[in-house]
Amino acid sequence: MFSFALKSVENEDDAKEIVQDVFKSLWERRYQLELQDAERYLLRSVKLKSLEFLRNKGNKERHHELILNSKAASYEDNYIYYKELKNHLDQAVDSLPKQCKNVYKLSRDEGLTNKEIATNLLISERAVEYHISKALSVIKIRLKKYCNINIARFLLITFLYF
Repeated sequence: MFSFALKSVENEDDAKEIVQDVFKSLWERRYQLELQDAERYLLRSVKLKSLEFLRNKGNKERHHELILNSKAASYEDNYIYYKELKNHLDQAVDSLPKQCKNVYKLSRDEGLTNKEIATNLLISERAVEYHISKALSVIKIRLKKYCNINIARFLLITFLYF
């Protein structure tokens, strides 16, 4: 019985489990069964259990594959959405006036403080705040034209890629 199960499922532990399940089932139904040929019954039971095991294993593998594919597709969709959004953001930044763009890039790309930007560009901190505020409002307007941003999705994408 074991060798038959092993040939079917090609895994020793799974074959042992199948044989054990057959004996367990036989024991649980021992009073209801009227067997003329016990060997034939046991081999047929092992064959059926092996087929059931393989069918269930195939279903599990297909389900795992579907889940992995949907996660990969979701990842790809988010990545494409992120790239489009990043492209629109870059276009919005490029459309800013020169000084406003410089201040914005120093703040966001270089990570400089308002004081450091003011020192570098020889302008007041108040002017830096004004330029950043203006840049953010222009960017916000440009992105709203692109799409109605779902804030939660945007934050999730930002969190995943930065």
